[in-house]
Amino acid sequence: MTGAQDDPALLLADFVNTLNVEDGDDRLATPADVGGWLAERGLVPDGASATTADLRVATALREGLREAMSAHHGPREADLPEDLDDALAALPLRITLTGARPALVPLDPPGTAAAGLARLAAAITDSVAAGTWPRLKVCQEDTCRWAFLDTSKNRSRSWCSMRVCGNRTKTRAYRARRRPAAR
Repeated sequence: MTGAQDDPALLLADFVNTLNVEDGDDRLATPADVGGWLAERGLVPDGASATTADLRVATALREGLREAMSAHHGPREADLPEDLDDALAALPLRITLTGARPALVPLDPPGTAAAGLARLAAAITDSVAAGTWPRLKVCQEDTCRWAFLDTSKNRSRSWCSMRVCGNRTKTRAYRARRRPAAR
């Protein structure tokens, strides 16, 4: 199996993209949505339930990750957003030293949404270890904010799609330059 389940960076981008900022579609609007999304990605077993508290943590984790990924456009790594730090603190994780390298593992029973969210949070350290964390970014088009993995050679990609969001931004800038000055 390949894709988001196998690549921590793609899993994190997929999670951030559960909210489509442009049209307001939120795929994590209810606790059941959280449980379903986690199950679809193999982070919890099918039928795992989530609580309202899990929904709050998932939303804070998602928006904190979006903010952290937005900071990856800058010249230096920023501190973790406060909401992300709070969401991570709410997740039951521990470090284990068994195996080839240290790993974060969930403390909650594996079938809970909290454990699935903890596994998702552990993907952050997996992404850091793989070198993909700083390449996770969000589109700089304010109406979009879609998460993507910047695979450009010089790590300078600004938009999720040059054809759509890049074109929108450049067209607005062009029109602003061509607009007659106010008198």
